Amino acid sequence: MKKPVLTLLLILIRLVSLACPVCDQRQPKVLKGITHGTGPESNWDYVIIITAIAIVIFTLFFSVKWLINPGEAGNDHIKKFILTNP
Repeated sequence: MKKPVLTLLLILIRLVSLACPVCDQRQPKVLKGITHGTGPESNWDYVIIITAIAIVIFTLFFSVKWLINPGEAGNDHIKKFILTNP
């Protein structure tokens, strides 16, 4: 029962996520088929989006990097205290 429901849900999400034909015609070449509604008002909209994407990628990179290798080497660090004391 789970598999057909999940398949139907994924198909519906896919259909909703695509732009309709009317919105597709109104979008600039870069965004055709991706988004609904009006296109960007000016070039500043692209600058804002690119900046936000750069911040997210930067944050994701360092989050994963420090999650894998935190770099605390001192013997008096709280991590060592928690791991060695019962």
